[in-house]
Amino acid sequence: MRSAPLQRGSPALPTANRAPRRHRIRRRADMPLLGGVRPPIASLIVLLLVVAALTVIGLGNVHAERVPQAVLNGDQRIASDTALSVRTAIDVEASTVRRAADAYPATPSSAPATVLKALTSARKAVRGSALLDPHSGKPLAAGGEPVPLTGVNTARLTSGHGPILPRLVTSNGTRELLYFAKVTLPAQKADANQDQNQAPSRSERQWLLVLSEPLPALTAYGDGRTTEVLDASGEAVVSTPHGTATGTVADSGLPAAAARAASGSGHDTDASGSLLGATTGGLRTVTGWAQVASATGPGDTDDLGLTVLTSHAVPATTAAADYLGFALKAAGALAGLALLLGLALHFAVQRPLLRLYLSAGRLARGATEGGPVAMEELSRTVPVHGFGELARIGRALESLRRQLLGESGPEELPARRGPGYRSLAVAGVVLLACWSVPMIFTLNRANTTTAVPAPVLAVQQTRTEIAANRIRQSLDQSYTDMSDVAASLQGKSRSAQTEVLQHTLDDHAQYRSLYLIDRSGGITLRVGDTPLRTLIHVPDGGGITTVNTSGRIPAIAAYAQIRNIKGKTPAAGVVLFGEIDVNTLNSNLARPNLGSVWVTDNNYKVLASSVGYRAFQALPDSGLTRLARAGQGAPGTAGTATSAVHPSSSGPSVDAAAPLAQSGPTAQLGWHVVTAEPAAALKLPAVQAEQRTMLAGILGITLGAACLGWLHIVVIRPLRAVAVLVERLAGGDRRTVLHPVHHDEVGSVTRGLELIRQALAERGRAARSGAVAGSPQYRHDNTLQR
Repeated sequence: MRSAPLQRGSPALPTANRAPRRHRIRRRADMPLLGGVRPPIASLIVLLLVVAALTVIGLGNVHAERVPQAVLNGDQRIASDTALSVRTAIDVEASTVRRAADAYPATPSSAPATVLKALTSARKAVRGSALLDPHSGKPLAAGGEPVPLTGVNTARLTSGHGPILPRLVTSNGTRELLYFAKVTLPAQKADANQDQNQAPSRSERQWLLVLSEPLPALTAYGDGRTTEVLDASGEAVVSTPHGTATGTVADSGLPAAAARAASGSGHDTDASGSLLGATTGGLRTVTGWAQVASATGPGDTDDLGLTVLTSHAVPATTAAADYLGFALKAAGALAGLALLLGLALHFAVQRPLLRLYLSAGRLARGATEGGPVAMEELSRTVPVHGFGELARIGRALESLRRQLLGESGPEELPARRGPGYRSLAVAGVVLLACWSVPMIFTLNRANTTTAVPAPVLAVQQTRTEIAANRIRQSLDQSYTDMSDVAASLQGKSRSAQTEVLQHTLDDHAQYRSLYLIDRSGGITLRVGDTPLRTLIHVPDGGGITTVNTSGRIPAIAAYAQIRNIKGKTPAAGVVLFGEIDVNTLNSNLARPNLGSVWVTDNNYKVLASSVGYRAFQALPDSGLTRLARAGQGAPGTAGTATSAVHPSSSGPSVDAAAPLAQSGPTAQLGWHVVTAEPAAALKLPAVQAEQRTMLAGILGITLGAACLGWLHIVVIRPLRAVAVLVERLAGGDRRTVLHPVHHDEVGSVTRGLELIRQALAERGRAARSGAVAGSPQYRHDNTLQR
């Protein structure tokens, strides 16, 4: 088709780069769409159906067992805690025997009987003792009961360089432990007047110290629980019942089964487990077992083959709690809601937008092409679908279609009224919230009074008592250490006392500082770090005390009196203090599934903890303080252990408190051990159902809101912007360029509108120049050709 001749006053022809830009826009409009309205809607439906399926799977697997798994796990942990106490007691005793033998000031002329008496006179637990020649095994001295040495190869034992591990032996039908230590006698110094032709003096010699002691005493906690120590064959070598023990007679095969399970785990691990016994009279026997061995490296108990067994009878529950029915109802409601939202978005957003996308593309082709095809495209009325922004854009497109045909000029469209698609997205979130909010806050909530069975609460109390006993043993051992060191300082010079203190500090990692004080409270001799002591007092006797009441680090110390011996050099002080590194106590508190553990003083201020804390702070919850006070006994008594279930922001919390000690040097302190374990960590059916119900509700509202937010970002918000621009374009704004943001339906509509704007802008320039004449169809074709 020929172009009209250029006359004066005619509008300038399009520049060389204007038509190519229009074609580039058209080509981009014809490209396949990426993203758009379909992915958010499809993702919303799919993800909500996935949440519904997870709800059925998660809640459908929650069942109330006759014996809750938390009870089995609790007995396993009790056995592990008890095994740790037994292991610690054996390790401490073996180390003490070796240190005493190493520290003994033997001389070349020391008599075996004298050495043996010095090493065993203060040891009350020793049943029998012997000092042997390591090469021949011949007894050099003996004391107490005969030591069972059958099968003991002294030459092989002393040939190695490491410590000699204890052994489990039988003496008169009783199982005992043999502890070994090497006593070194220095070489005899040569006499300066000795004839050089005589034989040289004897070199350094060694004797083998052997002590026979009973196994560490067990303390059973929890009414009706029996605690035993088994050998490798499953025979009980120590047994301690507490209260009225039941269930063990009917389940005589449980010890052998526990021993087999322990032996299958290896002899040098701290493996543990639980077993279920028979049911008698509605009671089911629950057993926990744990090996008395070290998992952190070689230890003194690795070769003993000992296993701790705890057993007690618990009521077998008959009430069945099945959450599958609830899960199916909740999942069905969510699936229906997902389909409802999907259909609503499909018919209200997706289909009207796709029709609008086709209408905008048709008008863009009519605006950029000539001939009958363009007339056919422009002659079809633009239908108005949907509501809100899509309806506004549809009405504006119809106005632009009439303007392209020349049937009308720019027209102001009525102001927006009624809700838009943002309201639809908000309504979708509200519908999801109607399902999710009850799931999160009201449905399947665990009852604080019934969610935690009584056996589970008893397990927490028992483990708290064991933790208190473990801390008591550690503090009592510190007091024993200070008493032994204080006795060794008598009659020594200041330099010798310093050497003893330094040697003690090197051998005992739990002390941060050792020092002597005089009668005025001043420090006269110190080794180690700077003391944290701020309380200046000279206590009587010996025991455990705190030596500060403020500061960043609590200072706990063991102390003992130093007695002066008549005729010997007085010691540098009257009381020996050993400040205990609080990190040692903190490390003893941390146990699996025991929760947070605190040691408090008589004012319920925190001295040590397994979690982060500030020195001398109050317990983190007032309910814990009330629980500790509830177990406080009368003045001068230690009190009793207590336990309770307290509500918290994260659900029920299983709490317990126990006095630190019933006897010994720490009994009068009034200290307590307090524990708090979230019920969520105990695998209780009611708590699991609550957690999984809340998780389903959180997932539902989160994923649904995310998909609707995605739809708002990629569709609804761009639609609102396009609606404003297209109404301005229909009203005569030809200068504002429409830039597509995304390559989707809305972006394609925007590109089509930009083509229409360019066509209308060219027509406006032609009309203003007066060069266009004739019918509207002629003017339209001529403009498009140029």
